[in-house]
Amino acid sequence: MRKAIEVKSHVVAEIVEKLQKSSAAVVVDYKGLTVEEVTELRKKMREAGVEYKVYKNTLVRLAAKEVGIEQFNNELLVGTNAIAFGYEDPVAPARILKEFMDSHPKMQLKMGVVEGEFYNETQIAELASIPSREVLLAKLLGSLKAPVSNFAYLIDAIAKKAEEQQA
Repeated sequence: MRKAIEVKSHVVAEIVEKLQKSSAAVVVDYKGLTVEEVTELRKKMREAGVEYKVYKNTLVRLAAKEVGIEQFNNELLVGTNAIAFGYEDPVAPARILKEFMDSHPKMQLKMGVVEGEFYNETQIAELASIPSREVLLAKLLGSLKAPVSNFAYLIDAIAKKAEEQQA
């Protein structure tokens, strides 16, 4: 009995560490997925630097309570749940899960914590629609480059027109 309690306390400590270290933790109900589908999801998660783990709900509740996430309670944290921990991009876990859910409707977003703030199912789905950091930076750079490019084209057109008039 003592050994089981020791093992469970190590798992709770692991979950606490992951919740504190991660910028986002998204809980998802994975009921109905096959082993191949879960393997495919884990591969996508790994490629994006997101960790996808399945823990006992009781242990997650204990860890969440220790971290101060009171919303991970008996009402919301029931059934077959997995947690996606994002360490770099806080939107990545939600975005990857949402994309995966489009082709696997059995899966369901439940809730999450992003940078210390609790999000319900609909808020996590909205968060998933935010583009990645790289896409946002590319759009910003494109917006900053556009006026300079237009100015360069204008100067070039004026120079060509002046050459045509001189010839």
